[in-house]
Amino acid sequence: MNHAPDPARERALGGVYAFTAYLLWGFLPLYFLTLAPTGPWEIVAWRILLSLVFCAVLLSVTRSWGAFGRIIRQPRLLLWTALAGAVIYVNWQVFLIATLSGHVIETSLGYFINPIFTVILGVLVLRESLRMTQWIAIGISALAVGVIVVGYGTFPWIALTLAASFGVYGLVKKQIGPRVDAVSGLTLESFWLAPVAIGQLVAVSFASGLTFGTAGVWNAVLLSLAGVATATPLLFFAAGARRVPLTVIGLLQFIAPIMQFITGAWILGEPMPLERWIGFGLVWVALSVLTIDQLLYSRRHRGVSDVAPIT
Repeated sequence: MNHAPDPARERALGGVYAFTAYLLWGFLPLYFLTLAPTGPWEIVAWRILLSLVFCAVLLSVTRSWGAFGRIIRQPRLLLWTALAGAVIYVNWQVFLIATLSGHVIETSLGYFINPIFTVILGVLVLRESLRMTQWIAIGISALAVGVIVVGYGTFPWIALTLAASFGVYGLVKKQIGPRVDAVSGLTLESFWLAPVAIGQLVAVSFASGLTFGTAGVWNAVLLSLAGVATATPLLFFAAGARRVPLTVIGLLQFIAPIMQFITGAWILGEPMPLERWIGFGLVWVALSVLTIDQLLYSRRHRGVSDVAPIT
């Protein structure tokens, strides 16, 4: 006899899944740094191609090719997945270039800013109205960027590009909704990007030579796991997002940038002058305002959950 799933157990399980996803995302900078001397362009290319292979294996193991076939017969969904692929490509490439050039702290800033950028997208694209506390959070974030630009002397293009690309990616995935499952979505995104990946491998081979298979066994093993490292957190997130409310996801999403910040500041020893501390401090204040506002709003509208899957 079939029993309905226990809601409390499902929520607890979903929390564990989502926590695991963000924990794995938080470790990504350290994983990519172990791939030296492989450069960012080659890593992203292998990440795309090996993700495609890994997802194809998953579709076979789970016997999900039928559902995948129904998706590819819908041109509108194919266009959405192509757009998602293009945006996540920008995110992956910028993230790898930043990580391997000593800017892990700035990548963490991008993912700290991401929730605020998502709110801005809601206003500009979805015509949503903002509450006063959300406007305050956006204002504090703008001030933080200004402090970093003026005080630190550089424009945080890495952080803003990561926040913008990941925010748009989340918006696209929201438009797709449950019509495309996580594995099928990543399969299609990787498929659209495969020609780009092949082109990058050809370019790297002529420019400096490919490292896959020429930089030692350990490098080859780790690089061959790029597809697994890409898809696994996504699958954990998808399993968690279906089981827990948006507020839980909103709180857990700070795990990854916190770990990236710790990696950059304390493990890799990247510089954190006073201006950067002030800028980050303002961002954290803005996030606190935004989080408290979301918790209070959700308490007043308990039972309403709208989770957009992201990668």
